[in-house]
Amino acid sequence: MACKGREDEPGQMEFQDKVLKCTDCGKEFVFTAGEQLFFHDKQFHNNPKRCKGCKLKRGGGSTVRAETRTNCSGCGQETTVPFRPTQGRPVLCRSCFEQNRRASINNQVPAAVAAPMTGQPGSMPAQAQQEAK
Repeated sequence: MACKGREDEPGQMEFQDKVLKCTDCGKEFVFTAGEQLFFHDKQFHNNPKRCKGCKLKRGGGSTVRAETRTNCSGCGQETTVPFRPTQGRPVLCRSCFEQNRRASINNQVPAAVAAPMTGQPGSMPAQAQQEAK
């Protein structure tokens, strides 16, 4: 990494932008002084080998979430959630989730926990089953 000591502050390093070549696409990219400082702070010893575009292609920063379709445990409306639902746990649409959140803030019993979701054994959370007995 291109760095040089600063005379006015002993022990401080000054980094300068470097132009590197991507090993995947062959294009040149800038390894900025800020990125070099980050690498130095994390004690990374090797310069990056890929440009940001090639890093993203390899899966180094996917921002796409897998959405799962399901029915809301509170109102029964079809909804999508950014996770895979776990059996036996309620899954709420956005409006029911907000209602339950407001209810819990006011120390009220959430509707999805108070009422059975489907009437099938194991469809209520364990805590709600214990309270119902």
